[in-house]
Amino acid sequence: MRFLFVVLLSCLVGVANASEALLVAIENVRATCGGISASLSDLKVKAGIATGASVAGAVTGGVALGAGVAKMGVDDKIEDIQKMFADAIKMELDENIKFERINPSAVDEILVEQDADFSEENLSEYQKKSKQLGNIRTGTLATSAATNIASAVLAGTNRVRGDLRLQIDTCLSAVRTLSNVRMQMRVSGDATDDDLKYAERIVVACEEWSTVDIDKINSRAKGATISSAIGAGMGTAGVATSALANSDNGTDGKGNNLNVASNVLAGGTAAASLTSAILNGTQIKAIKRAATVADECEGALK
Repeated sequence: MRFLFVVLLSCLVGVANASEALLVAIENVRATCGGISASLSDLKVKAGIATGASVAGAVTGGVALGAGVAKMGVDDKIEDIQKMFADAIKMELDENIKFERINPSAVDEILVEQDADFSEENLSEYQKKSKQLGNIRTGTLATSAATNIASAVLAGTNRVRGDLRLQIDTCLSAVRTLSNVRMQMRVSGDATDDDLKYAERIVVACEEWSTVDIDKINSRAKGATISSAIGAGMGTAGVATSALANSDNGTDGKGNNLNVASNVLAGGTAAASLTSAILNGTQIKAIKRAATVADECEGALK
């Protein structure tokens, strides 16, 4: 009788030790996998802000380009008017060369005969409009440069840190240990069905970390940082050339070249900003995938 009691007690102790091993493995997963979701939440917020900044840079860069193209059209009109004035004055000089003077009213009559739009009043209006469009281009380029700088700073710091990567790797290691312990307990029959099912839910949910590409988060951040930096550089250069182009009417060769350069830089800024926005968007997608796994893993551990 005493022998049977000792054997039964030994079996109970063995089951208790086996169940304890399973619970210890579960607690190990809880300790290593907990808190990852909170870290990813911060990354997601930063990526969202960076995306907004990049979109703003793309929009303002596009506005700058549109204003620049419109300005060049107005400047062409100014150049035509100035040429007409020059031709009219030349015609009047040819007629009155012997008097060595110009009759303003005769010049006006020549202009009216050729085109009613070619007048000093219209010239002044076109010049005013050219200045306004130039100012819009300069201002929106400055805004685009500033938003690209902000996006570059955010994207540059919005990466998975080494300690978070280590935590995810440690979490996976703990999950696989739990899976092995659970399998042993299932074969030996030394754990309750409830404990086995609980462990299985944890393993299924947390093993999903093996399908998450954490490197994708950092690679997208790197690409967005580079694109935003390019956009910021082009935007800053565009501000300088646009302001210089707008210092005159932009109708001479130098002015035209500066306008073309400003428009090219505005287009480049918009394109770089758009690229950054796309990369930030894909980074958010990668972060959301990781956050979903983290939430489901931590949910299974409750």
